[in-house]
Amino acid sequence: MDKEFFGTDGVRGKANSYPMRADTVLKIGMAAGALYRRGNHRHRVVIGKDTRLSGYMVEQALTAGFLSTGMDVFLFGPVPTPAVAMLTRSMRADLGVMLSASHNPYHDNGIKIFGPDGYKLSDDQENEIQKLVLAPDTISLAASEHIGRAKRIEDAQARYIEFVKSSFPKELTLDGLRVVVDCANGASYQVAPTALWELGAEVIPVGVEPNGFNINDECGSTHPQKVAAQVRKMRADIGISLDGDADRCILVDENGNVIDGDQVMALIATSWYKQDLLRGDGLVATIMSNLGLERLMASHNLTLERTRVGDRYVVERMRSGGFNVGGEQSGHVVLSDFNTTGDGLIAALQVLAVLVQNGGSVSDICRMFEPVPQVLKNVRYGAGKPLEQDPVIKAIAAAEEKLGNSGRLVIRKSGTEPLIRVMAEGDNADLVTSVVDDIVAEVQRHAA
Repeated sequence: MDKEFFGTDGVRGKANSYPMRADTVLKIGMAAGALYRRGNHRHRVVIGKDTRLSGYMVEQALTAGFLSTGMDVFLFGPVPTPAVAMLTRSMRADLGVMLSASHNPYHDNGIKIFGPDGYKLSDDQENEIQKLVLAPDTISLAASEHIGRAKRIEDAQARYIEFVKSSFPKELTLDGLRVVVDCANGASYQVAPTALWELGAEVIPVGVEPNGFNINDECGSTHPQKVAAQVRKMRADIGISLDGDADRCILVDENGNVIDGDQVMALIATSWYKQDLLRGDGLVATIMSNLGLERLMASHNLTLERTRVGDRYVVERMRSGGFNVGGEQSGHVVLSDFNTTGDGLIAALQVLAVLVQNGGSVSDICRMFEPVPQVLKNVRYGAGKPLEQDPVIKAIAAAEEKLGNSGRLVIRKSGTEPLIRVMAEGDNADLVTSVVDDIVAEVQRHAA
C-alpha cells in the first residue's frame, strides 16, 4: 500500500495543510485509538510535543480523536521525543505520540507514534492507521459512557531528567566542565540544561527562549555554527547542539569544530568494545554514513551494517541483529541499553563519560577517523519524477562508472521534504564534487 501521508518518520507537513490539518489529525487519533484498543482494560495514550505554535491545535485535535475511541489521554507538554518513548513504557501506555517536525521550521509539524514497547510503529502498522483515516466511517468509536478522559501530567520533565541522569556512570561527575548546550528553542529547552547542571557541569544554555516561531531558527543541530561561536567565546570544553525534538545532537569540540553522528557512534562503539559492552560485534548506520566510519570499524574487526535512511530502520536492524549502538550521520544516535529511539542528550552524555574517564580534550577523543570526502546536495522538485527520466538515469550510471570501487553514490528522495538528495563520496574530492554536480544539473532540468 502506498503511503499517502506517513513518511520515514511518521506524519509530517505544513501546519493547517493536508495532512497536518485539524480534521485529518482528528481522524489519525481516531484510527490509532481504535486499532490499539485491545482488551477490557482502561486504555491510555501519552502525548508530548515540541514548542511550535501549531502544537496547540494538533494536540487538541489528536486528543479529541483518542478520547472518541475510549482512550484516556495523558498530556506532557513540551518534552523531547525520547522522553515520550521512555514514558510510554514507564506509564504502561498503549500508545505514545510525539508532536514534532524535528529539525524543520516552525510552520511544519508532525506526528510520531510509538507502540506500547516504546518503539516506533512499523510500516505495516502505519498502513493500518492510514486505511482507517481514508475510510473514517469504518472506525469503531466508543459508546457515550466510555469516552476517554484527558489529564495533564506535571512531572513528565522531571521523570525524564532523572532517566537521562541514570545513563551517566554513577561514579563520574561533570564537575569542572564548561558545557554550551543549544536546545534549538525546542522541546529540550528546560530538561537539557537542568540535567547537565545537576550532573555537575557549568552550563551555558542557548536556544532556550521558545516563542512558537523560532524553533530551529538559525540554531540547533542543523546550524551548529551557533553553538560553535558560543563555545569559542566562552572558552567552553564542549558544545551540544540538539534539534527541535532532541532525538539527535551534533557536538562541537573546544575549538568550535563540528563532530557529526558518525564520529559520535565511532567513539561510543569503540569505547564500549574495549569495555566488553558492545553487542552485535559492530554498529548499525544508514547508507549516508561516511566510508571512513566503515573503514574504522573494519580496523577493529567490527562490522558496520547499513540500512535505508531513517532511525526507525536503524532500530529495526539493531533489534533483529542484537546491536546496541546505531544511528545516523545527522546526529540520531540510538543506544538500546538506555532507550528505544534516538536520544541526543544521552548520546552526548556517553561522549562526556569517555572525556571524564580518559581526560584530555574533546578534539583528542572525538576525531576517531578521517572522513572520506563526501558531497551532499539537495534538489527541490515539484510534481514530476525526475529520477525516472532517461537523462538522469544515464548521468547516474556515468557517475557510478567514474567512482568505481573507490567511492559510493547515494541518491534518494527525502521522506520528510520534497527534496531529492544526491550524495557521493570517495578518496578523490574533485571527482566526488564533479559527479554530484553532473547529476544535480540533470535532476534540476527535470524537477518540474
